[in-house]
Amino acid sequence: MSEPVPLPETTRCGFVALIGRPSVGKSTLLNRLLGARISITSSKPQTTRYRITGVLTEGTNQFVFVDTPGFQTKHRSALNTRLNQTVRDALAEVDVVVALFDAARHTDADDSLLSLLPPDKPVVAVLNKVDLLADKTVLLPRLDALSKRFPFAALIPLSAEKGLQLDALKAEMAKHLPVAPWLYQQDELTDRDERFLAAEFLREKIFRLLGDEIPYSTHVVVETFEQEGEQEHALRRIQARVYVERDSQRAILLGHQGQTMKRIASEARQEMERLFGGKVYLVVLVQVKPGWRDDVRSLQRLGL
Repeated sequence: MSEPVPLPETTRCGFVALIGRPSVGKSTLLNRLLGARISITSSKPQTTRYRITGVLTEGTNQFVFVDTPGFQTKHRSALNTRLNQTVRDALAEVDVVVALFDAARHTDADDSLLSLLPPDKPVVAVLNKVDLLADKTVLLPRLDALSKRFPFAALIPLSAEKGLQLDALKAEMAKHLPVAPWLYQQDELTDRDERFLAAEFLREKIFRLLGDEIPYSTHVVVETFEQEGEQEHALRRIQARVYVERDSQRAILLGHQGQTMKRIASEARQEMERLFGGKVYLVVLVQVKPGWRDDVRSLQRLGL
């Protein structure tokens, strides 16, 4: 993290946790707020595995967003236990909480999330995906029902995908930021480095291009990340390794004559080049590591 940035005028700076059940749109909201893709997204639940910090500086306010994995209770594994703990840890460390709910429906997972909300911190409820509501008249009863479940600081319907009502959300969050110097430079977007982002973009393509089982059995590690040339036009040489749990999963991931993995790597490389602003040479290897999701030591070695 950068050293605090002293400024002559009064500034506000604080940590904001984005929480919600899987697939409710936390990463999409983070990317939309920042105006850049730093958190991966897919239609599959619990794509996010790490706490991703995104920084938005507007006027005298600096929001330090913490994007968390989707809190879920349906599937049990050592990995999911660690991901749920990440959500709990984030709630204990932030100044403001933004709790996302689907505007169309309430689930048992939402009830579990409500039980986690801290009573001693401002919590803003967001009803996301309002653009998908065929009948907008259901919105007011939904807001009323939520307001009776927890003393929210505010309830805001919005669409992260369409960018609707984001100014209202930022204005509400800003009310609760503590007066403090900024923690990041004005043009910084995240505390994550390019090596981390490269692994995430590759994992995103696996989630987007493969079926329901394989993505959850994979983990991506960037083994080498080398940069050649000037920063503005640098060539990045990256070698990544994708771990799976079974030989059959490796075969599916590679595809006939390696074509599936070639497509995954090609699309991931293009995403990296857009974000990094330079050419990327990407090599991807696939290795079987049985039972890694339920092996605590393996999870620690893999950085999870």
